Amino acid sequence: MGNKVGKYGGNGVNKLFGGIASFLRRCLFRVLSVGPLPAHLAFIMDGNRRYAKKNNLDEGDGHKAGYQALMSLLHYCYELGIKYVTVYAFSIENFKRQPDEVRSLMDLMLEKIEGLLMEESIVNQYGIRVYFIGNLQLLSEPVRAAAENVMQVTANNDKAVLLVCVAYTSSDEIVHAVDESCKDKSGKIRLWNSDEAYNSVIEKECEKINGVHDVQNLCNDRSDESIVLKASRGCNGVIGGFQTENGVTTYHAHESFESKWDEVLTTKATKAGEFSAVEVEGCENMREEHPAIKLVDVEKHMYMAVAPDPDILIRSSGETRLSNFLLWQTSHCPLYSPAVLWPEIGLWQLVWAILNFQRTHSYLEKKKKQL
Repeated sequence: MGNKVGKYGGNGVNKLFGGIASFLRRCLFRVLSVGPLPAHLAFIMDGNRRYAKKNNLDEGDGHKAGYQALMSLLHYCYELGIKYVTVYAFSIENFKRQPDEVRSLMDLMLEKIEGLLMEESIVNQYGIRVYFIGNLQLLSEPVRAAAENVMQVTANNDKAVLLVCVAYTSSDEIVHAVDESCKDKSGKIRLWNSDEAYNSVIEKECEKINGVHDVQNLCNDRSDESIVLKASRGCNGVIGGFQTENGVTTYHAHESFESKWDEVLTTKATKAGEFSAVEVEGCENMREEHPAIKLVDVEKHMYMAVAPDPDILIRSSGETRLSNFLLWQTSHCPLYSPAVLWPEIGLWQLVWAILNFQRTHSYLEKKKKQL
């Protein structure tokens, strides 16, 4: 009798129920897999402090409970076949909290980051590549070093991806992307909107014809004719030129640079004193050097460029604010806001989020194609 109790009591009962729960979960996931599944889920983990207060716990214990909830959700996501998961772990705004709380969070973060490389960790279990997303220079040296080490060690994993946003806000990400785009373009930009740059082009052309070095003298010699010297103004998108009227040479801005590209001309004098129009040297390459920063330039410099845009954004505790999280990437992403606090979130909240995604999937896909 005692052996039977030992066989089915304690850990034996837990394993039995754990096995049943795992079987039922796999059956549920198989049913969900009949419909479209999201490739990328993003989580705003809201409610750790309120959970601690609600259960008379220290704030640190609330964050630890939130970490356990995250590990459970990651297991469910990767079991279901969702490749990308992004979590909002620490905002730049969180640095404004009480110093003791920030220090406690950094210590907890360091502990959990180092735990990701343990042999039995979820990272090794599912072959997860880990990215830490954000302005990592704002982190303390030990945390930043640990994060960089995890990214390096997991760089060859390709079965799943975990993106942890730390020292992150979307506005900081956008500013970073624009700044990097400008630096990337700076080597290709020619400042054609400066008078000095314009004059250097004209003078270069004039030096080739009859030894003429001064455009104004050339214009004055033919004051009876209206001579328009046009050259591109690449940076501000207009065409400008010098024009002589009553012997006075003036500069005029003309119509759109793009609309009159084929008319970018200068005047060339022959030995006989006749004038003919020829293209300014280098004008055929001006479009390639037009210094516009395009959408694709910004997007490729985003921190989140390593992953596709999220298909679902889940924020716990019933809040619908995005809190400066993935504002660029979630323009067509449904938001699901279960009322439970983050440490209380579980399988059923995940299932409902996916069911809602499947219900609206065809509509969202049509909207994306219309853009």
